[in-house]
Amino acid sequence: MMRKLLQKILTGPIIQIANRYSSRPDRDTVFSSLDLLYRSIRSEKPAKGMVLPHIPGHTKFIVFSDHHKGGGNGADDFMVCEPAYTAALAYYLEQQYHYIGLGDCEELWENTLTQVKAAYPACFELEKRFAAKGGFTKIFGNHDLFWDQDPFASLQLKNLYEQEIKIYEGAVIETVIGEQNLRILLTHGHQGDRQSDGNWFSKFFVARVWGPLQAYLRINPNTPAYNSQLKTWHNTLMYEWSARQRNLLLVTGHTHQPVFRSLTLLENLVRQLDTARALGDEDKIRSLGEEIRKRKVELPVAGNLYDKILPTYFNSGCCCYSDGDITGIEIEETFIRLVKWELTDGRPVRTILEEQQLAQLMTPAISV
Repeated sequence: MMRKLLQKILTGPIIQIANRYSSRPDRDTVFSSLDLLYRSIRSEKPAKGMVLPHIPGHTKFIVFSDHHKGGGNGADDFMVCEPAYTAALAYYLEQQYHYIGLGDCEELWENTLTQVKAAYPACFELEKRFAAKGGFTKIFGNHDLFWDQDPFASLQLKNLYEQEIKIYEGAVIETVIGEQNLRILLTHGHQGDRQSDGNWFSKFFVARVWGPLQAYLRINPNTPAYNSQLKTWHNTLMYEWSARQRNLLLVTGHTHQPVFRSLTLLENLVRQLDTARALGDEDKIRSLGEEIRKRKVELPVAGNLYDKILPTYFNSGCCCYSDGDITGIEIEETFIRLVKWELTDGRPVRTILEEQQLAQLMTPAISV
């Protein structure tokens, strides 16, 4: 009874405080960090990242980020999502996808690696099967910087996956559309965030204040309603950097907010509603309005604003939503997709939330 009362009173303020100490991106630092990472991977510096060729009909990629696998306690946001995640990995193994873990896969600010391994042996076994087939790329984030910074991380990775696994800051998927090259830069997205990029106080706050309090109150801030908001400032900066590039898409995680073609799910709905209004499609106007109202947000007006945004930025969302769902990015054949996995009556269900032909994303860079 006391826990429920405190949950009701403290959930809002605690999440606000946690958000305050989790993100403070700086535009210049974000841009220079992404510039350096992209140049380094293109120049084949193995310490930064690797280039992955995409040949339609031969290669497929699934990108999941921000699992925050914990110790199986009340502060473990991933615990409720494990069934959807293991079902998704089994599917992608069978379909022969290459799996890219885009950072914060393990919550190592609050837990030791030993605790995480003990809590999720089935997850690591599935990931190990991707590695055994040469189809596994692991990228570090801010909550699992251990993989990049600890001198014994390579030994831990070898012990975990039973083979040598390199850890990267990013990767670039390269493909050919018509006669032009299209590149997709993948990185966690914490670069340039003064509260996340290895900041000692943020780590202290999460490990010593937020973690224990969350464990007692059992609060998960990653609610599905978060998908329905306008883009965070961090996602906006990621878009602005990607819009400056030519024939380059950017895929990140970090914010836990899915973004597709530079728009959140809400923004995509509003854009569709604006189009329906222009065409006078009353049925579409009604259905889209109902869908937006279900998300319990004030109905904004697009005013053709969203049609002017270049489709250059994507965010995989996260694998730790409080309802047990997970989201990810698929790159398969000539398509890129935002997908959701959930359990319905105990059965895994894969839903395509958004889909786009890669050829339709070839756009000139602009000055932002």
